[in-house]
Formats: sequence, structure tokens, C-alpha cells
Amino acid sequence: MTLANKKILLGITGGIAAYKTPDLVRKLTAQGAEVRVVLTQSAAEFVSPLSLQAVSGNPVHQHLLDPDAEAAMGHIELAKWADILLIAPATANCMAKLANGLADDLLSTLFLATTAKVFVAPAMNQQMWKAAATQRNLSTLHWMGVTLLGPDSGEQACGDIGAGRMLDPLDIVGQLTTSSAAGQFAGKHIVITAGPTREALDPVRYISNHSSGKMGFAIAEAARAAGASVTLIAGPVTLPTPAGCTRVDVLSAKDMHEACMAAVGDADIFIATAAVADYRAQDVQSQKIKKSNDELTLTFVKNPDILASVSALSSGPFTVGFAAESTNVADYARDKLKRKNLDMIAANDITASGLGFNSDNNALHVFWAQGDKQLSAKPKKDLATELLGIVLERYQYKNNNA
Repeated sequence: MTLANKKILLGITGGIAAYKTPDLVRKLTAQGAEVRVVLTQSAAEFVSPLSLQAVSGNPVHQHLLDPDAEAAMGHIELAKWADILLIAPATANCMAKLANGLADDLLSTLFLATTAKVFVAPAMNQQMWKAAATQRNLSTLHWMGVTLLGPDSGEQACGDIGAGRMLDPLDIVGQLTTSSAAGQFAGKHIVITAGPTREALDPVRYISNHSSGKMGFAIAEAARAAGASVTLIAGPVTLPTPAGCTRVDVLSAKDMHEACMAAVGDADIFIATAAVADYRAQDVQSQKIKKSNDELTLTFVKNPDILASVSALSSGPFTVGFAAESTNVADYARDKLKRKNLDMIAANDITASGLGFNSDNNALHVFWAQGDKQLSAKPKKDLATELLGIVLERYQYKNNNA
């Protein structure tokens, strides 16, 4: 996947991270993109128009009411020219303008005037990022179809530590490349599992877990948007079916195992995000278990291993596992990758605050035999797109080296 021949309009706002943008422009053009830059007044305090013009090969646009450009309705033509509008860094003030439809400079006017896909890479102090107003504006931008790139976490220019750093230019380019992959999965059948399973104890009670299914459903939506034929095998969740996906609803681990083995026969890729119960009750009671003694002893037996069953197929699909762990995340993930003969595994720390089960956000550490990559915390919708980029890369690598 490349950005060859993509027309990218890069909007730069007034954050300290603006000093990284000449490098970002170089990396975008190295991928084959044509880049034009829009610089806000405050951004010009951090990076010079001349340096951006030198690396992009195009004049830098700074003023909404430029007499020369406006003679030909310059800002409208610029809005129509772009395939992608990328705003990096995007300050809290910029995000507030976009979310509320303000158009008092060239960049905010272009945002309203363009039909291009919009990507925003936030950069601000960690407390500004956490502020209720910023999070409300973020929700509005998501509703408007804007794709968030980051932010990253770590030490900030002010000395604070937390979320709010702009993503590294290489990561921004990687995510743009992945998001531009519409059609990259055309002709591919991807089977995805999502949600929890329920293991009955009696007609009333069951054992389950906290999985919401949001990660799997986000991956299914992103895969379909990238052109794949998607079969989504879902445990008991209330999420709506992503448009264009074939959904198979199941309850127990045995049900999910049967559905998976029936679906993967012609699958190219299998992604197992579901939190499947490892054990089930040996004997499911036909009547409700009554409270009697102070202790109740139940016997459990192992459920069939869905991942191991799929990866053991002689001509099975490219298989991606998930590992939700509370300790030694990397060690357990690498062990599971090797033990179950997987092509890839995505691990997450379920103890991380605000991430994982039942959350709209997550962070992943992805492993494969030749390496690994960490995907920073972000909305699951954006994380799904980033993860699929790695899946496609490794899938193509495996096929080319078979």
C-alpha cells in the first residue's frame, strides 16, 4: 500500500510539534504523494514557509484573502484539489473550530469546503487533551467522519507526561497509507470472531466475560470498507451489524467453534478477537440449581480451541489471534503465537485504565515471527484500520515467500 498519486493537503497549526512537519512532508512525498501545505498564522511561529516549500515543491498557502489566489477562487479550488486533508499538528483550538463549524482562516474554511477524507493528528498538553470540552469536540469530529491519528503518550515539551503528543511522522504516514487501502482486500474473504461466549450452568445461569465485541466489530467494518467479503461470527452482543458484513450469531464456545470451522473453508484471513471461554460445565443442569449448602462444587471441561483448530488446517487461512492479558503481556502473547502456530497475534493489557473490555478505546502490541509493533491507544475504529494495515502487509509477505 502506498500513497502514490494521492493529493494531500497538509494543514499545520500552531503547536510545538509543527517543527516535525518538514520531515512529515518528505515522508509523504517519498510515498509518491503530492503535498501542498496550508500554514496558520500561529504555525508560522514554529516552522518557516520557505522550508515547507522546499520539501514539498509547492508554494505554501497562508492567507484566506489572498488577492492573487482569490481572483480564481483559490481556496475553493484548493479544497476541490485534495484527496486527503491532513491536519498535523492539530491544536485544541483547531479541533474546537472544526467541530463547531468556524471558518475564520484558510485552514478552517478549507475544512468546510472540501469533500476530501479528513485526518487529524492532535498535539497538545495532556490536561488539555483530557479536558471535557476537547473530548466533546473529539466526539463531534468522529460523528462528522473525521479520522483521528493518535495522539501518542509520553513526555511532553512542557515536562508533563501523558497523552497528547503528535504521532511520529512515520506513524502518521503508515496510518494514512492503511486508511487509503480501499480495495486492497478486494476479492478476499475475512472471517472475524467477536464478543464473549456464554457457557450454561442451568436454564438460568451461565459463565461469561466482559467482552463487548467492539474491537471485532470495528475490524469487520474496516475490512469491509477495504473491499473484503466479511463473515462476522458474534457472541451475545447488542452491537449493530456493520454494513455489508454477513453475521452469524452464536452463544457458546462450541457453537462458535462449529461456525468458524464451517466459515473458514474458503477464507483468506481469520481474525479471532472473541473472548472465548476456555472451559464449560461438564454437566448442564436441566433445572435451576437451588441454593442449599454453603459451598457449591462444579466440574468444568475444556472447550475446543478455535485458534488451534483453524491454524492446524492444511491449507488454512492467514490466522490472527488476540491475547487479553493482565500480566506479562508480551511473554504470554509470544508464547501463544508459537504454541498455536499463528501468523500474528495482537495483545492488550486489560489492566490499563480506560482501554480494552467495554471501552471505545484500546492499545495493541502486535507480534509475528519476524518482529512486532506497538499500536498506541486510540479509538477502536482507528485502531482497527491500523491493525489491518499490518495484517495485509504480513499476509502479502507470507504469500510472496511461500
